[in-house]
Amino acid sequence: MNIGCIVRLERNPDIEKEMKNLAGLGLHSCQVVSWDRKFFNAEKNAKRVKDAAESLGITITAFWCGWEGPAFWNFTEGPITLGLVPEAYRMERLQTLKEGSYFAKDLGVSDLITHVGFLPENRRDPLYAGTLAALKDLMKVCEANRQYFLFETGQETPITLMRMIQDIGSDYLGINLDPANLLLYGKANPVDAVDIFGKKIRGVHGKDGLYPTCPGELGRETKIGDGRVDYPVFLKKLFQLGYQGDITIEREISGEEQIRDILFAKQYLSDLIGNLE
Repeated sequence: MNIGCIVRLERNPDIEKEMKNLAGLGLHSCQVVSWDRKFFNAEKNAKRVKDAAESLGITITAFWCGWEGPAFWNFTEGPITLGLVPEAYRMERLQTLKEGSYFAKDLGVSDLITHVGFLPENRRDPLYAGTLAALKDLMKVCEANRQYFLFETGQETPITLMRMIQDIGSDYLGINLDPANLLLYGKANPVDAVDIFGKKIRGVHGKDGLYPTCPGELGRETKIGDGRVDYPVFLKKLFQLGYQGDITIEREISGEEQIRDILFAKQYLSDLIGNLE
C-alpha cells in the first residue's frame, strides 16, 4: 500500500504549486478533488494537472468530483441537500458527474468518486428509486469511459450501500472507504465495514474521527491516532483482503496544523504498513 494525500484544485488554482507542495511532503500519490465545475470543464486543465503530476513523479489515483448547489454536512439539512438523493438537485448534479467522468478520462485515471448522499435504507422509498435511476444513467458514461464509479462512504450504512451497488448491477462500481466518515455519521465501525465491502474497496482515505454525540451534528474529525478508527486492525484487515491500492490522507482543516497532521499521518501509516509487509 502506498501513502498519498488529497490535492484540492478549486477556483483558478496554481496547479503546479499544489503538486510541488505534495511532493515537498514526500508524497507521490494523490486523489485530485474539485468542486469547481468550471475548473474541470476548462480546456487544457486536465493536461496541465497530468503534466504537473508526471513531471514530479506523482500518481493520480482518482478524481473526486464535487457538485453544485447547497450542501449542509449535518443530520438535519444534510439529507435534503447532499448528493443525488434530493430530487431538486439530482439532474443538474448528474450532469456535473458526467462531465467529471470525462475530466477523469482526460486525466488518465480509472476511478471517479463522489458522495451520493443519504441513501434511503428502504428500497421502496421514491428517493431510492430516483437515485438508482440516476446512477444507472451515470454508469453508461463511466462504462463507456472504462471507468469505475466509487461511492464515498459515510452517509449510509454499509449494507445499504452494498444494496444500491447490487441494484445498479454494473461491474464498474466500487467503494472509496473513508473510515472516519463511517464514525462521523454514526453508521458503522470501520473495521467491520471492511468485511461487508470486501473486494469492492478500490480506494481508502487516511482519516480519523469520533462518533457523533450531538443529535443534529456529525462527529468530530481528529488527527490520525486520536480518533476511534483502530488503524492497526483496519490496515491488517485490508492487507488480508489483498487490498493493493493507496491510503490517501485527508485532513479537513487548513494552515500549519493541517501540514503537521499530514506529516504525522504519513509516518504513522508508514510504520503500521511496514509491520504488515
